[in-house]
Amino acid sequence: MASSNFDILQGSPNSQVVLHVPHSARVIPRAVRAEILLNDAELDIELEEMTDADTDLLALHASAQAEVQPWIFKNNLSRLVIDPERFPDDREIMNSIGMGAVYLRTSTGTALREANDARDQKLLQDYFHPYALAFEELIRDRLNEVGAVTIVDVHSYRVNEHANGVNKGQRRPPVCLGTDSFHTPGWLISLATNAFSFAGDVFANEPYAGTYVPMAFYEKEANVTSVMMENREDNLAGAGMERSSEALARLIMGIGKKD
Repeated sequence: MASSNFDILQGSPNSQVVLHVPHSARVIPRAVRAEILLNDAELDIELEEMTDADTDLLALHASAQAEVQPWIFKNNLSRLVIDPERFPDDREIMNSIGMGAVYLRTSTGTALREANDARDQKLLQDYFHPYALAFEELIRDRLNEVGAVTIVDVHSYRVNEHANGVNKGQRRPPVCLGTDSFHTPGWLISLATNAFSFAGDVFANEPYAGTYVPMAFYEKEANVTSVMMENREDNLAGAGMERSSEALARLIMGIGKKD
């Protein structure tokens, strides 16, 4: 199944796991690029900073190692178009630094776009809401099919913190485990911590906290569980990709065997 801005890669019919890969792409449609204030060289630098490079490969490698293949939902567009993991309203803490669902500021705090609410609403209508609806429909279909779904949110982050951020001065371990008080139960925290430790030291919710759940199920459906895997960028280099993909595969297989 495909769309202009996302792909859904079919997993095994009995899989409870959906890997979400929201930030691996660098593609920006021409009309969206026209609204971005950076020149081409500046935009290349920003894409280097803001793209979770190779997390799509990480998901594919882990899937290939799993006995029961997970489903994969992958964003085909850069997060500089829209960020599908933000709240599209005033609940989003990243609005305070101009990096909500539609980014107005760069990783250094300089202007990315002019403020324009009509344009932002169109970006949400064209890209954010179709993406969110498709992900919601996938989770609902998997729930109906197998009764429970675990989303694994697959990310990477930079060795050095960005100047424009809300998580200043925190530790930056090889692997950050993002959790949610409702959707990440103890058994999933334990499984993820044990699995991800194969790739290096694991800290919970530092420097990044939380994990993605579609709004239709958020704090409503306990059978939708979720955890985030944040790999420090250098932890995916060289043999690190093999270790990290094996760590993710261990979690996928552990979820399948938890009962």
